[in-house]
Amino acid sequence: MSSDVLDIEFQEAVDRVNAHTEPFPADTLLKLYAYYKKATNNYERPSSKKPIINAFKTNALFQAKELSENQAKQAYIDLVNNYFLYRK
Repeated sequence: MSSDVLDIEFQEAVDRVNAHTEPFPADTLLKLYAYYKKATNNYERPSSKKPIINAFKTNALFQAKELSENQAKQAYIDLVNNYFLYRK
């Protein structure tokens, strides 16, 4: 897949997540968070007011640390597509 197509699909997946009004499961949210941060090369520290939330986010980022930007985009796209395909 070309980089341009990947970028378009990634942005469409991000838009789909942002437009979704129902809550996502916590594990899905953490994966989305980590993949998004890696895909966008955003290395800012988690900024929740609750330390436990920051710890979970940091752990999710640690688990995704070996992914490249394009791998993270593809993982994000796949997660979004699977979530909407199999949700009840």
